[in-house]
Amino acid sequence: MKRLLITLVVLLVLAACLPAASPVDPRQLTFAPMAFTVPPVDQITLPNGMRLYLREDHELPMVRISGMFDGGALSEPDDKVGLTDLFGSTLRIGGAGERGPEEFDQALEELAINLSASVDSYATNFSLSARAADLEPALELLADMVRRPQFAPQRIEITRQQMLEGIRRRNDQPGAVASRLFRETLYAGHPFGRTPSVASVTAIERADLLAFQQRFFHPDNLWLAISGDFERADLLRKLTAVFGDWATGAPKKQVVPAVTTQAQGRVLVTDKDLPQTTVMIGELGIRKDNPDVYAVQVMNFILGGGGFNSRLMREIRSNRGLAYSVYSGFRPGRRLPGVFYAGCETKSASTLEAIDLLRAELRLMRDQPVGSEELVLAQESLINSFVFSFDDSHAVVSQSMQLDFYDYPPDYLSRYRERIAAVSITDVQRVAQTYLHPDQQLLVLVGKVDSFDRAPESLNLPVTNVSLD
Repeated sequence: MKRLLITLVVLLVLAACLPAASPVDPRQLTFAPMAFTVPPVDQITLPNGMRLYLREDHELPMVRISGMFDGGALSEPDDKVGLTDLFGSTLRIGGAGERGPEEFDQALEELAINLSASVDSYATNFSLSARAADLEPALELLADMVRRPQFAPQRIEITRQQMLEGIRRRNDQPGAVASRLFRETLYAGHPFGRTPSVASVTAIERADLLAFQQRFFHPDNLWLAISGDFERADLLRKLTAVFGDWATGAPKKQVVPAVTTQAQGRVLVTDKDLPQTTVMIGELGIRKDNPDVYAVQVMNFILGGGGFNSRLMREIRSNRGLAYSVYSGFRPGRRLPGVFYAGCETKSASTLEAIDLLRAELRLMRDQPVGSEELVLAQESLINSFVFSFDDSHAVVSQSMQLDFYDYPPDYLSRYRERIAAVSITDVQRVAQTYLHPDQQLLVLVGKVDSFDRAPESLNLPVTNVSLD
């Protein structure tokens, strides 16, 4: 026993004499290359034209459904802007089939079915989640909503009053004011530039909602993405039971008016008694089918889309302390040109200083090649974050559906990482020179003009003072 104790003491002394392990610098860690393949999706078209995107996933006893009809806010009449907002809100809550609004709500609640609907510029969207055991009644309720909506007048009026209250209060938030002016000016004269008014929302009638539904809600104008705990044959049988007798309707196609690109070099100023100024700067951008879209994404990451890894954040927040958040975005349009935007919020007395720095970074991106480390960081971040776009089975099927809906190339997902990796330093500077025009961009300022560090006219751009209604 004594010998054992002596041995343990000697070992402990020797261990204490060994050098401590050096802390590992996380930046020096190395990992095996990420291997990821886009999961396959089962695609079917039913005899009546309904397009299905299916992926079974039996991990949880749930089924999720997303759907899209090709018809959105682009189709609103000029004198009834807001129609699709009212449509999207009351489609779900307005009753359907033989059930009034309260009965329909109760039927969903009893089965814990989550069902919602909304309308964006191009499409009417809906989503449903339910227990796998309740799939059949869930599909019946969904079919009632899209095929036989009631649009109960009392629910329309409730939603209308909510929209009117939103219009009355839409100038409360400076960020919302800046975004609205930015959009209305860049897309002036186009449906994208319209904003609902008290008059346009008041003019909408129930018959308008029914007409919109009858125009676009047809099986051959419907895309459905379904994932979860189902068996393919059983699902098709249940879908056929509720949608099989829905005849093809030859929906009237949505017209997509062209956007006229023009120089937007001007400053819009809205005087508002606030301690800080909201700044937005930008111009019209590109469509998703532009071959430069990958180089533009890399360029934007380096400029202002990469958070704390971006130049704008580093210079305006970290080095100068002028803003808590500063950003840029290059949003490719799905069927029409999207927008490039950048902006920040800064105290009134540093408004023009922040704008000068922001525009200087835009010019620098055009005038000088980016560094190789910046390029690699942007590419790796975009490629690695791509994987998280598929964090569950439903993300896989819904993305596949949306890509087909918007006519993305068939190999978009499978070659996305390869195309990002192929972007060069020369490509980044070329797209910056092609698509960034700091001297021709629109600037929107919402803040207390008297407290600015100097007059907006010093930017050498036409200045327009905008009064809020």
